[in-house]
Amino acid sequence: MSIEDDVALLERVPTLRLLGNTALRMLAIGSEQRNFYRGDVLFNAGDDADAGFIVQRGRFRVSDESGAELIAGPGALIGELALMVAMQRPSTAVALEHALVIRIARSLFQRVLESDAAAAGRLRDEFANRTSQIASDILTAGAKLNI
Repeated sequence: MSIEDDVALLERVPTLRLLGNTALRMLAIGSEQRNFYRGDVLFNAGDDADAGFIVQRGRFRVSDESGAELIAGPGALIGELALMVAMQRPSTAVALEHALVIRIARSLFQRVLESDAAAAGRLRDEFANRTSQIASDILTAGAKLNI
């Protein structure tokens, strides 16, 4: 795929779209593509997380130890939080079919944010809004349980 194709894919990811075209172009240029076959493990729960992955082609089953799972297909960002902070993976991701991903290293992502204050601000605002919504949802759920 060309850099323009990669930028177009990154632009489809809601979190990344906030960064703007210049930042997405830097991510596309600095990222790497990885190929997976059915049954290949993208990462395991407990692994050190140093990157996020955008699914270009194929699908991955992402599951945690509680049994919760989701299927991530083209355009999905897997491991979003790993782009921001050092952590261990809370889940395991396994390819369900031949798949291709774009790997964005945390170090690259942070360099892009450091070079574009406006993009970093938009991302910060998005995370603040999400956190506020989660807190509101928890309060609402708690109130319903106390009925």
